[in-house]
Amino acid sequence: MSEASRTCHADRTIPKDLINWVDELDKECKSAKKLMASNDEDRIRQCVDDLERIGDRAERACQQAGSLDAKIMNAVSTMHSELSDLKRQLH
Repeated sequence: MSEASRTCHADRTIPKDLINWVDELDKECKSAKKLMASNDEDRIRQCVDDLERIGDRAERACQQAGSLDAKIMNAVSTMHSELSDLKRQLH
């Protein structure tokens, strides 16, 4: 996740709303790492659901932005796909 955040912050043309969603994901991922140690499956599932929802918003912001650098689009798309896959595995 931090890779997508670094990629977005490195490009000054990235819309602010996309950066905000990516930053939110980065922050939530850090919280999720702590939660994983708890082995509380319900809370972990809820956390992954929340992350995937934020990932949806980031991907939507990418699409609404129009012509973004392919590296940015790929970073956000890959992150969203990985979160969606994780969500499917947990449910």
